[in-house]
Amino acid sequence: MEAKAIARYIRMSPRKARLVVDQIRGRNVREALAILKVLPNKPAEPITKVLQSAIANAEHNYEMNRDDLYVAQAFIDQGPVLKRYRPRARGMVSRIRKPTSHITIILKEKKEG
Repeated sequence: MEAKAIARYIRMSPRKARLVVDQIRGRNVREALAILKVLPNKPAEPITKVLQSAIANAEHNYEMNRDDLYVAQAFIDQGPVLKRYRPRARGMVSRIRKPTSHITIILKEKKEG
């Protein structure tokens, strides 16, 4: 049995968010929340929210025990890139890319035995 939570179109670079997600993959839920709480990186906040949502889904929808949950899969997919333009010298323009990310976290229960 697995519980899943997804956040889509989060305004952050997928490359930077992957650095945070790599630190919690495979860990106990309690450990993962503690790690995310102390990380100074900007992506830690939305990833924490998705993790808490996945925990709530596991407890409410599948009646899993919170203490037995671990992060089975966690990955960041690239969303659409918002393109904005900024005027520059001599009538030129430069493109500003604002990347978005899709955060997916899947929790599973550790088997007793």
